[in-house]
Amino acid sequence: MKLSVVATLYQSASHIAEFYQRASAVASEFAGSEYEIILVNDGSTDDSLALAVHLTERDSHVVVVDLSRNFGHHKAMMTGLAQAKGQNIFLIDSDLEEEPEWLFNFAEQMEHDRSDVVYGVQEKRKGGLFERWSGYWFYKLFNFLTGLSLPENTVTARLMTCRYVDALLRHEEREVFMAGLCYITGFKQTCHLIRKHSNAPTTYTFKRKMALLVNSVTSFSNLPLISIFYMGAIIFLIAAVYIVYLVVNWSLLNTPLSGWTSVMASIWLLGGLIMSSIGVVGIYLSKIFSETKRRPYTIIRQTFGRTK
Repeated sequence: MKLSVVATLYQSASHIAEFYQRASAVASEFAGSEYEIILVNDGSTDDSLALAVHLTERDSHVVVVDLSRNFGHHKAMMTGLAQAKGQNIFLIDSDLEEEPEWLFNFAEQMEHDRSDVVYGVQEKRKGGLFERWSGYWFYKLFNFLTGLSLPENTVTARLMTCRYVDALLRHEEREVFMAGLCYITGFKQTCHLIRKHSNAPTTYTFKRKMALLVNSVTSFSNLPLISIFYMGAIIFLIAAVYIVYLVVNWSLLNTPLSGWTSVMASIWLLGGLIMSSIGVVGIYLSKIFSETKRRPYTIIRQTFGRTK
């Protein structure tokens, strides 16, 4: 099989028909009859599953993977990649903010650069001021805290060789951050500038982006843990110098100690630092707890359309 097109479905009923038509046209032109379209239903509560299953009855190229519940976008994508059997795998969102027709440009660049991955990067981040601002700082903070150089404004759409996808799927962590895993997998990767459409408000709210940032940073870096040690060492040195100053001031200048304001400020400062430090350690412990249980990151309820 020459090509696998992989997309996830979540509240996607209004987009499925057009996505299927465009993806099918692109795939058949690219690979003839040797292609498959894998749709992963990530616990949609609308008619996405029923519409997708109906497509499998009309077209043998369509495969629908129905997850037992909503596991999240990144985990659903990894599940879809695990089901792909093509020599090339085209991962894309089904909401039509990313164009299936990008496949041709991606494939041309992949052949020209002899790369294993061609991924889309937005020329200008879509959305309003908040969406652009939060996206900008997400990548800045992630790269700073992890020491990686994750490309900014990447999109889901990417064309990959099967050997790269096989290597990507060797990562077994339960908390999946696709952009980070794709980056650290290595191989030759090149970017392709695209313009992403804005068909609907983003589902990545500020709360979800902060949760994603915390999860991704703690998955790829131990810097927060190391920083606790350095903060403690710096505070200890400052406190030691201040104690020497107080002792000298009291013994030589006979100046009485100041009031309670500085004492209370120091208590609140140290208390907050201790609580936040315990919180950081707790986050890492929770991730260790999650990983040691070895629970599957998704559960497939049923697969439609695949006969073998």
